[in-house]
Amino acid sequence: MSSREIAELVEKRHDNVKRTIETLVERGVIQLPQIEDVKNHLGQTVQEYRIGKRDSYVIVAQLSPEFTARLVDRWQELENAQPKADPVALLNDPAALRGLLGNYAERVETLQSQIEADAPKVAFHDDFAEKDGLYTLQNAGRIITGRPNKFIQELKKQHLFYQGGALVPYVRYRQQGLFEVKIEPQGDYVRTQTYITPKGLQHFVKKFAGKSAPPGAAVVSALNDYLSGAH
Repeated sequence: MSSREIAELVEKRHDNVKRTIETLVERGVIQLPQIEDVKNHLGQTVQEYRIGKRDSYVIVAQLSPEFTARLVDRWQELENAQPKADPVALLNDPAALRGLLGNYAERVETLQSQIEADAPKVAFHDDFAEKDGLYTLQNAGRIITGRPNKFIQELKKQHLFYQGGALVPYVRYRQQGLFEVKIEPQGDYVRTQTYITPKGLQHFVKKFAGKSAPPGAAVVSALNDYLSGAH
């Protein structure tokens, strides 16, 4: 669902809805949504947020709780509109089955080749990245400068600030895809944790080039292999 759809549902201006979303992101209540460029009714390119189901309820509750029923109805419309494959029809169509099997075999071959090519990147990922491909500030500092505490101090000058005891990035840097912030359960409480994305890692490698002691040669080689496939 888009931020514009939410604006229409709650009868608010789209720019006001976007500001509410950014405020909730800053507070760590919702995750930073994906941004898309779309054409408006005047043919102009504008930005909209793509909002997941859970976060859409939080946003509407913040804007206009009385419109929650409309939101439920809209999600039902979207989910019912999704086309559903008929597995029985597929099984009774030999041509379709041959096509699926052929595509499957090609994908297996492609994946096998990719696994071999990605071996250095996988090793690098296992050493430094979290399971979701993100990097803690400490690990990013080890990779980029070899001095993680100094790296974090540099980020605090422009990119990060303290919010309720947690170090989080400014919204504009999250919108650029350099950081992600996650709310992680820790027993009876939750912790706000900031991570650097692969895009952010690539950005800061360039930014800090020549400004600090480089990491070891093995890390540099693995990092170059990894970033050569980063998007």
